[in-house]
Amino acid sequence: FRCAILMFQREFALRLVAKPGTKLYCRLSINTQLLARVDHLMKVGKNNFRPPPKVESSVVRIEPKNPPPPINFKEWDGLVRIAFVRKNKTLSAAFKSSAVEQLLDHNYRIHCSLHNTEIPENFKIAEIIQTVLKNTGYSEKRARSMDIDDFIRLLHGFNSEGIHFS
Repeated sequence: FRCAILMFQREFALRLVAKPGTKLYCRLSINTQLLARVDHLMKVGKNNFRPPPKVESSVVRIEPKNPPPPINFKEWDGLVRIAFVRKNKTLSAAFKSSAVEQLLDHNYRIHCSLHNTEIPENFKIAEIIQTVLKNTGYSEKRARSMDIDDFIRLLHGFNSEGIHFS
């Protein structure tokens, strides 16, 4: 489709158009805005309907980006999912979770085996993760305040070290 004009429940519509740093900014916001231009067109009061619903509505315009950004969406979504689990935590804290470290360690080992790369004896995924976060300058950043370009730079930083999210 070239353009869609849709009506949603107000809070959902506001999440679609939310900007970094706002309370409603979330994974939905950044994923939608990565793939499309989203504009809030108008509010629709509940009194415009019979019977009136219990929620307010909003109309949004969604226009897909053409061509779509050259990003592996599975990789992108894996990174954004980890970052937004606790969007108010620093990325350094978000990536210290043992489940995240196990996932990235597993993915790193698969990447190395596919590319015939030897894994160093003293290999520690936690150290590589923290090094990437420091080198990219996002160690103390919070997901709620990062825009699409920040996440693209972070994803590139991880990928250049052989760390993948899918």
